[in-house]
Amino acid sequence: MRRLSGQKRGMTSIEHDRLPGNAQVVSRRSTATSEEIWAVLADGFTYAAWVVGASHVRAVDPSWPATGARLHHAVGAWPVLIRDSTSVEESVPNRSLSLLANARPFGHARVLIELEASGEGSLVRMSEAPVSPGLRAAVPRMVWGPLLEARNTESLARLVALAERHQEPDS
Repeated sequence: MRRLSGQKRGMTSIEHDRLPGNAQVVSRRSTATSEEIWAVLADGFTYAAWVVGASHVRAVDPSWPATGARLHHAVGAWPVLIRDSTSVEESVPNRSLSLLANARPFGHARVLIELEASGEGSLVRMSEAPVSPGLRAAVPRMVWGPLLEARNTESLARLVALAERHQEPDS
């Protein structure tokens, strides 16, 4: 696949290819269809409603979630907010969304969200791994793996709740 714009061969770069083999993977079943979940993903302004840690969305490219589109968000809580962005690396409507998330000051993470029809609903799978060479080398998986698992389990719960749009919470 292609490299990020502005990168040259031989330089340290984050390649557009696939998730590293050590990605943290979580999944969740939903009564919502893949199309209903995709509708939430396709609305960039919902990003802060389902991504744990994102406080608000500042702007969304009109072409979101097309390949190359970006959304600009803030991470953290006031008064400590970090302005950041996430870009779409690959988008297959109703099937998958591959993102490159900036996680300043920690580097970059590659996130893949996959949607699969399952019975009358769907299975949603989220895979994530740090892809900045320095971060990956500095922090062992035994540290970031459980943190990403907990965060992404909650993120998927929020994503599914938005897609299912329950009128009353489950008891």
